[in-house]
Amino acid sequence: MRRRAIVPARLNIIGEHTDYAGGLSLSLAIKPELTLDVTLREDGYIGDSVIVQLWKAAGGGPAELTVASNIPIGKGMSSSAALCVAIVTCANGVVNNLETCLEAQRIEHQVLQTPCGLLDQMAMVFANKDMATLIDFNSNSIEYAPIRDDWRFKLVDSGIHRKLTDVYRIESSRSEIHVSQENERVKSALNSNAITLGKLLNESHESLRGLGVSTTEIDEQVKALQHTQGVLGARMMGGGFGGMILVLVEGPEVLPDIPLVQSSGPVSFEKFL
Repeated sequence: MRRRAIVPARLNIIGEHTDYAGGLSLSLAIKPELTLDVTLREDGYIGDSVIVQLWKAAGGGPAELTVASNIPIGKGMSSSAALCVAIVTCANGVVNNLETCLEAQRIEHQVLQTPCGLLDQMAMVFANKDMATLIDFNSNSIEYAPIRDDWRFKLVDSGIHRKLTDVYRIESSRSEIHVSQENERVKSALNSNAITLGKLLNESHESLRGLGVSTTEIDEQVKALQHTQGVLGARMMGGGFGGMILVLVEGPEVLPDIPLVQSSGPVSFEKFL
C-alpha cells in the first residue's frame, strides 16, 4: 500500500505574526510544492531520520518515506509546515480539515522544536485556487476572497537564510501593538486595489521592523524595491530575519527576471495498491 500527499507552499499577503495572537491573516497557496511518498511495510522504517521522527510522532506505522520538494528552505515559504502537513495527511489518510492543521502544528512543536502558530498549515490545507484565504485565528475560521486582477506578486530572494529559532523572540508589548495594527491592514486589504494594497504592504514591513524581526540588510533591500519603477509595495514575508521579500508589481515586465507568483489549490492525497 502506498500513499502520496502533495502540499503547496504558502504566500502570506498580509497579516504577519498574528496567528499565535488570535489575529487575522490573508494568504494564498502557491505553486512550489512538496511531495511525500509513503510505502507501508510490515516492519522497520526507511527514510531521513527527521522525517521518520515526524512520521512516528504522527502515529505512522512501519514505512519507507521519500520526500521531494521545490519549496525553498529557510525562505519564509513554510517548507517545514508543508512537510508536517504531508506527514499527518499520509499517516491519518485525512486531508483538508482543522484536525490535520492542529496535528501538523503539534508534531512541528514536538519534533522540530519550533513554537509556530497555525498560519502556514491553514493556508495550505484550506487553499482555493485563485482565491485569497482570510483566516481568523481567534476562531480558526476561514473566508475566501477573489484575488483581484491587479494583484500581481513576485517573490525576491533576499539571499539571507533565516533560522526558525530566531523568529520567536519578540517582546509582548511590541507584539500587541503590531497585531492590532496588522489586523486593521488585513481588513483594509480585502477590498483594496493594487495601489492601496501596495501602501499596506509597505506599512506592514515598517511594523515588522518595529517588532524587531527584520534586519538592516533586509530593510535596505525592501527600501530599494519599494523605490523601483513599477513596484507598488514590498515587505519582508514570513517569520523574519531573512527569506523572501513579497513584492506587488504593476505587471510582469517589472523585475523581469522573476516570474509572477502562481496560485495553487490545497493539499492533495492519493492511495495506491
